[in-house]
Amino acid sequence: MTAWCLLALAIAVTRTNSIVGAFPTIIEAIIYIAFMATVVRWFLQKLSIYYRRTGRLSQFVLAYIYMGVVVSALITEFIGIHLIFGAFLLGAVMPKNAALVREIAEKTEDFVLIFLLPVFFAYSGLRTEIGLLNRPELWLLCASVVAIAIIGKYVGTYVAARASGIEKRDASALGWLMNTRGLTELIVLNIGLSFGVISPLLFTMLVIMALVTTFMTSPLLELTYPKEKIKLDIIEEQPEEIDAQSIPAYKILVPVANPGTQKRLLDLAVAIAGNYPDAVVHPLSLIELEEDYLFQSTPDEAERLIRQRREELETLIQTQDPSQIETKIAPIVRISNDVARETTNIALVDKASLIVVGWHRSTFSISRLGGRVGKILNTSPVDVAVFIDNRQKLDSLLVAHSDNIHDALALSLAFRLLINNPNRTLKILRFTKNTQENDDLSYELRNMLELLPQETRSRIELIRPQESDPIRTAVRESRNVDLTIAGTSPAWGIERQTLGRYTDRLSQECQSSLLITRRYSRVIGHITSLVNSEQNSIIS
Repeated sequence: MTAWCLLALAIAVTRTNSIVGAFPTIIEAIIYIAFMATVVRWFLQKLSIYYRRTGRLSQFVLAYIYMGVVVSALITEFIGIHLIFGAFLLGAVMPKNAALVREIAEKTEDFVLIFLLPVFFAYSGLRTEIGLLNRPELWLLCASVVAIAIIGKYVGTYVAARASGIEKRDASALGWLMNTRGLTELIVLNIGLSFGVISPLLFTMLVIMALVTTFMTSPLLELTYPKEKIKLDIIEEQPEEIDAQSIPAYKILVPVANPGTQKRLLDLAVAIAGNYPDAVVHPLSLIELEEDYLFQSTPDEAERLIRQRREELETLIQTQDPSQIETKIAPIVRISNDVARETTNIALVDKASLIVVGWHRSTFSISRLGGRVGKILNTSPVDVAVFIDNRQKLDSLLVAHSDNIHDALALSLAFRLLINNPNRTLKILRFTKNTQENDDLSYELRNMLELLPQETRSRIELIRPQESDPIRTAVRESRNVDLTIAGTSPAWGIERQTLGRYTDRLSQECQSSLLITRRYSRVIGHITSLVNSEQNSIIS
């Protein structure tokens, strides 16, 4: 506010070429500011009351706001300061209703960023005459201007931050953030050039300085304060959500993209966790900010989104019947620019036992597991289960079981569901080669069944199909059950497509809900990390 007032004062003095001659302009400006701060502010408070009552901005109301911006700008231009000061003044007296400000920003920023901002940069670029720097001493002078600007901002901020007790890394980051110029700098330079305060040569040098200091900020900030360090700080600041010191017996991480439509996903996770006080389910909501929008990049907006998403998750959790479960349900909400990677990182830090993620059949293309779900399957250092919801119940289960660790995970999840509810039934389709009538895995399976209570074993039916096509058998049997569970197995004809484009046939033809399981193998994960490291070194 002080800077803009000083700019207005400087413009008034420049136009009259004397401080005495600028007195009428200054007095008129003070009267107009008082008018805006009283009468216009009172009127805009009525707008805030209207918005709280209606909850939205109509096209006519938004048009009146834009008209007010133009009228205020024209008045300040007529007074003798500048157009931009009138527009700024109207924004300053606008009521600070968070929802109203956010809606105005949402409806305004697209047009500003897509049309007005490029036009302004083009306008500034056309007024910048690089050809004026036609001698080595002029380029040396330009470099001196840039160096002095950087040193003045960075060193001043760094010293002040350190004197205030801020650590070196944080002080350096603040210095680089303060060093950046940009849009405001270009506005002031264009005003100065228009009034003849600065020459075209100095304008060109200062534009170069503004561009250099703006573009250098991001890489220097990344070098000073890497995103990995920021991520560690965030985790350290929220120990109540990720407590590595107290690890429950079974912990499930449930990424929830839309709390309003994924109740069934949470229901499945709670059913797997069971009615045990030492089990915990973490509904995980990761919010991706629209980085192109300035109003979404502010801490206040991020906090608002986090509070809103946490409230939505709490509403989702309240749909669970507290009398039926003792499982602890603790939501986790984060801001993230890479949902899949952040999910795997949280699963690793949180030491989760299982990730249960939802997925839907593609409407316009052949079914493939890709995108975030495929990335989670490929990179998660814990077991993963992908849920494709097609039924409302979980009373009858079907497991397609063969000789691999992923089907073993499918069977273990089925046993958990079976034990946790005395009304569930389970069918096990046992797929083996013709020569494996008495294989070791069958022996292990029999031992697993013998460990179960008699009441639980009585609800299990073991089936050994004779058909050569296991998928056809599974699809036929899925018509009579609520949930089919299948591991990512080469026996299903998936091979290397397992973690990237699984469920080519099964997800399309399965008649029940489908749960696809992938067990994490530390050996495979170690080999994958070695291969990735080797590929990265070759690329480097």
